[in-house]
Order: sequence, then C-alpha cells, then structure tokens
Amino acid sequence: MRLEKASHYGPLVFAHVLPGDLAGEVGYVDGKEHGADAVAETDAEVLAFDIEPLKAATAESPAFALSVSWSVWKSLSGNLRKANNRLAGFFGKQAEPPADEVPLPELRERDPFRIGMDAKRALFREQQLSALEINLLSSMSTELKFEPGQTVFGEDDIADALYVVLSGSVMINKYIPGAGEEALAFLSRGDYFGEMALIDQESRSAGAKAHDEGATVLSIPSDVILGLLDINKVSSIRLLRLFCQMVAQRLRESDEKLYGWFLLSAGQSPS
Repeated sequence: MRLEKASHYGPLVFAHVLPGDLAGEVGYVDGKEHGADAVAETDAEVLAFDIEPLKAATAESPAFALSVSWSVWKSLSGNLRKANNRLAGFFGKQAEPPADEVPLPELRERDPFRIGMDAKRALFREQQLSALEINLLSSMSTELKFEPGQTVFGEDDIADALYVVLSGSVMINKYIPGAGEEALAFLSRGDYFGEMALIDQESRSAGAKAHDEGATVLSIPSDVILGLLDINKVSSIRLLRLFCQMVAQRLRESDEKLYGWFLLSAGQSPS
C-alpha cells in the first residue's frame, strides 16, 4: 500500500506501507483529516480500528494506552525520518554542492549559568505532567543558554539527550543539496526536540539552533527519558502523548513542504 496525494501533475507518493506498519496514525493523534490517500498496490488485508472505541479502550487501561502510544510514537518517528530524508533528496544527488561550500559546524560554546528549580517545575507543570515526572525532569535536566544562530546539535550528530525550550526559540533545520539550509520548524516554550533519535538509536536527521532572540533550553539525558518511558512501566503516558502530538505536527509540516516543492517543480519527484 502507498500513501499519496493527488495533484495536477499526478500523485506524489509520500511513503509505502509494508506489513506490520501503521497508517493513519497522524489523524489518530491530532484528530484532523488524513493528509494523503492510502492506495493498495497489490491484494492486501488490513486491520482497521475505529477511533472512538480505541480511545475508550486506552482510557480504561493505562497499560494498553502505553502500548498504543509507544507504537504510534515509533511509527511517527520513523515516518518523520523518512520525510526528512525525502526533503534532502528532492533536488537529486546531482545538485550536491562541492564539499567546501557546505556550511561548517558552528562552535558550541555556552555561558555557564543556573536557573532555579521553581522555573523548571513551572515549565513541566504547564504541560500537566505528574508530580513524579515534574520532579524527575526538573532534577535531572541541565540548563543551557544559546545565542542567536548558535548550534544546539548538528545534523548527523549522535543523540545523547532530549531538549525542551524554556525560553526564546529554536529552529529545526536541514541542509538540502541544491537549496541550502531549510527551516523545518520553529519551536518555543514547552516544545521538545531531539526526541526522535532516542527511539531508533540513529543519528540526528536534522539540526537545531537558537533562533533570532536566542534560547534557553533544558537538556535531559537519553537514559533518563527512556527510563521514564519504559514500555514495561506505566510511567508517563502524558509525556509520551506529548511526543506523539509534536512528531505528528512536524510530519504534517514536512509532507506539506514536500508537496509544495512538488507543485513548484511541476511534478518533479524526490530522489
């Protein structure tokens, strides 16, 4: 089965759905209409879940809710990584600039500073997390301050932490051969980023840097997050659902950007 969106230039194929893959999980998370049509390429059997009964079942069973959220997060993260890779290959490998034209990684010097625990707790309290989550994330996070344009992490970096914006703004960016740096998302207070690489243990699929006014972020070690979201524990369904919502939004934005480029290029398909 393939996921595609029609246009005057023919359909743009976003992804191919293989046995065991989820489809339609973005709509399940955000309650919006599907952004693409699902088309069978061969004879296929699918399992369809009615949204309302599924949500009722997750409300009754925290353990089941955790399992569903984990499956959705894993699917969304994998699809977002694929979407980012499609963006990078849109103009084809022939448009790859010479190596000396690729922007060099920026220095990551940061001014040491501290903020009070109350400021950290207030951030996580705004997200209606549990007392356990608030205390753990507040105590185990490290505050980092970045000047405008300063890199938080680079594309292809090894993922060792998750970040949440405390103040200011952060731009998620990717280098697109033939187009230069492309902004994928702009994040503000309470937005998490860098979480995608935690689930698949791969390098960063995009970079992050402080935007115009700079940013203060909290860095949370990956082992703390993975311990909190242990699939064998009903620890933090709320936090996991937050991740699903954010990844679903970014996946829609990446697909919309890809579709816009497809139209502007009169139907040129990404590599």
